[in-house]
Amino acid sequence: MKKVRLLVLVLAIAVIATGITSAQDETVLVVGHAESTDSLDPARGYTQTKDIIDHVIYENLVTFPQADASEILPMLATDWAISEDGLSYTFNLASGPVFSDGSPITADDVVFSVNRLKYVQGSPSFLAADIAGVTADDEDTVTFTLSQPNPAFLANLANTAFGIVNADVVRENGGTDAEDAATTDTAETYLNSMSAGSGPYVLESWEPQVETVLVRNSNYTGDAPYFDRIIITNIPEAATQKVALESGEIDLALDLTSDQIVALEGNPEITIYRGPGNIVHFLLMNANPDVGGPMADPLVQKAVRLSLDYEGYVALWGGVQPGSVEFVGNAYAFTPEQGVQRNLDEARALLAEAGYADGFDVTLEYPIFTFQGVNMETNAQKIQADLAEVGINVTLSPAELQVALENYRTGAEGFGYWFWGPDVLDAVDMLAFAPGGKVAEERALWTTDMADPALNELVARARVATDPAEREEVFTGIQTMMQENSPFAPFLQPDVQTAFRADIEGYIWHPQWLLDLALLGRSM
Repeated sequence: MKKVRLLVLVLAIAVIATGITSAQDETVLVVGHAESTDSLDPARGYTQTKDIIDHVIYENLVTFPQADASEILPMLATDWAISEDGLSYTFNLASGPVFSDGSPITADDVVFSVNRLKYVQGSPSFLAADIAGVTADDEDTVTFTLSQPNPAFLANLANTAFGIVNADVVRENGGTDAEDAATTDTAETYLNSMSAGSGPYVLESWEPQVETVLVRNSNYTGDAPYFDRIIITNIPEAATQKVALESGEIDLALDLTSDQIVALEGNPEITIYRGPGNIVHFLLMNANPDVGGPMADPLVQKAVRLSLDYEGYVALWGGVQPGSVEFVGNAYAFTPEQGVQRNLDEARALLAEAGYADGFDVTLEYPIFTFQGVNMETNAQKIQADLAEVGINVTLSPAELQVALENYRTGAEGFGYWFWGPDVLDAVDMLAFAPGGKVAEERALWTTDMADPALNELVARARVATDPAEREEVFTGIQTMMQENSPFAPFLQPDVQTAFRADIEGYIWHPQWLLDLALLGRSM
């Protein structure tokens, strides 16, 4: 009996030791980030953090190159054909990729994913608005029919909202692609705790505003990523991210401020990346007088644009002044030289013309948030000081991110400060801010009947134009007119500034998904 007990004890020790060795050998990446996740469901989530995560747990029909958006590349599709009228796109699917449970990806999964995105009516569902229908021609072929030509359609498909989900798994957990999905689909809870995709990672857990954990997908058919486990820990304060990075508690810090980046220069244990970003910070002035009050007056809106100290914001954070709500570097975007120039005398004259020669009081709403190193509280205080110079007395009203997002998305803000990252890496993205666009109509309550008919005509042409010369004409006209009359004041496009441990390799900033976690590794 003693020999048996001894053998059992030895085996137990061996098992424990093996487990310890395995845990020690596991490769782990820890990312510090000011989380902005609203949902990890591809059809519902619509934030920068969601893009980082969903990019590596789901795959799309098409994608962009690793470093930019210069072309459309195949992903789950091998190739595609476009009809002469631009209304039909047929995709052939690759035969090898499988979902994380090992089941093959079929045309039915694509149809389900796209229809669910369209009908669930989540924040990114507008990306599917031009899709009149999608059909599975056979198991490996899918055809999309558009209601009108859309020059940004392929770029749309590269958005994480079009990540292909395992239809069987999502259906088993309350999902549906029926036309009433907005009220009957209940799969979000599942997709916030478990993934149903085919990417290099799977979702192990998400504790909102605390931590997201990804683990390697053992059934991934592409190149296996370096790290077994990735932990994205929510660190809202940039100063805390810096301390955690210096101590080695985290490997990457995504939201450091400019002064913190400077303080890290010369540290041999830290690598710093700087490069042009694509986030535009802007003021929203609600066009509905019942909500916006004085901010609804186009004369006041232009006065605000003329009052902002654009050079001061660039001095604070680096980057450039955007010429419009379209980020500098995107096709047809105005350059800083074409941007609004500060003119306090003209601003005061416009306020007097609007009946506010003595100024007025207004409340500025914004989230308590630091994103990509830019502290919104600091900018809000500067906005307050800038507008005080022309007699607009601003009371600051910060709120927690989710509370502020709700007011913004429902059009309840009279005067708000936000930032915008492109939904589509194409010039049509700026049409979200034009009459008829999502931001304009739903958030600023600026409707087509309020806008200049000439602007509405340009917007209608821009939505379907494919000829480069015509596109340049219409987008130039739209930006020119919106500098004169619109409920928005874009004022800053900051640089991307990221710091990470010197042994981290493969970091590439991307304008769509910010960074590809699957490309990262650690030097020996």
